[in-house]
Amino acid sequence: MSTMQAWVVDEPGPLRRHPLVRTELPIPQPGPGEVLVHVRACGVCRTDLHVVTGDLARHRHHLVPGHEVVGEVALVGDGAHRFVPGDRVGVAWLRATCGSCRWCRSGRENLCAASRYTGWDADGGYAEYAVAPEAYTYRVPASFEDVEAAPLLCAGIIGYRSLRRAELPPGGRLGIYGFGASAHLTAQVAVAQGAEVHVLTRGAEARALAAELGAASVGGPHDAPPVPLDAAILFAPVGELVPVALEALGPGGTLAVAGIHLSDVPVLDYQRHLFRERSLRSVTSNTRHDGEEFLLLAERLGLRVATTAVPMDEADRALVDLEAGRVRGAAVLVPAPGG
Repeated sequence: MSTMQAWVVDEPGPLRRHPLVRTELPIPQPGPGEVLVHVRACGVCRTDLHVVTGDLARHRHHLVPGHEVVGEVALVGDGAHRFVPGDRVGVAWLRATCGSCRWCRSGRENLCAASRYTGWDADGGYAEYAVAPEAYTYRVPASFEDVEAAPLLCAGIIGYRSLRRAELPPGGRLGIYGFGASAHLTAQVAVAQGAEVHVLTRGAEARALAAELGAASVGGPHDAPPVPLDAAILFAPVGELVPVALEALGPGGTLAVAGIHLSDVPVLDYQRHLFRERSLRSVTSNTRHDGEEFLLLAERLGLRVATTAVPMDEADRALVDLEAGRVRGAAVLVPAPGG
């Protein structure tokens, strides 16, 4: 049986213990309704970091992480008909839902209790090949190169859903806390829609990128924005910023927390943080409709995707850099030349 190079999570834990291990695995074969994808790029998402370090509960042993996969269909399984070998496709976080529960039937499949996820419940894209259900696989906009397209598949989609959850009014003032892969795409969408965007983040390079992309103001994560905010999105997985962001909201404002993991939130003071109809909302995964809608919007707006390409055989280093805040935009794993 043919084999491939891949990274697996051996034992989740701090990165200093090297929980991500490079190994050789059999090339997977697509089952009914699935496609085998030859990976050409895979984004390094903060959720991958949570999976590898154990912030998220382990769903399976010896898992291949990665859920921002761009590649070429190499083989299709029985009954698969959406794609043919040679098509360029994207594999994202949401991998399966039951299709019959009240959440699925009401257009909220992201809340399905039986939902499964790429790079958490099933092997993902930190490898030469990955298998995915064709029903949850996207066509990638032709205007984006492989490396540019990868971050769109989670960072972009989740940021887009977060922006919708924040209920920013037309022409409103949006605060963005943290400015990595997801935030730099969301900010561009908001600016294109006429919003006034204020970015609160650590790191000089992240602040410089925010200014380049049209932020009205840029400051540190604990700074007060220059104006009351109509809405805010917390991308940094830092619970202590929840009261900071809530206090920055004007009356009727909404804070959406974008991450799948968040450190503990301090005790909130009702009058300071929530009174005057300020709201706090979470964001849970996405629907396929979110993904299709965002990818069309990304192409129409010509979003600029800031990326740092990293060789696939240095995936462990990419996670270390992500944890340390040393990545500009999004880190993307790419195969070695000729791979």
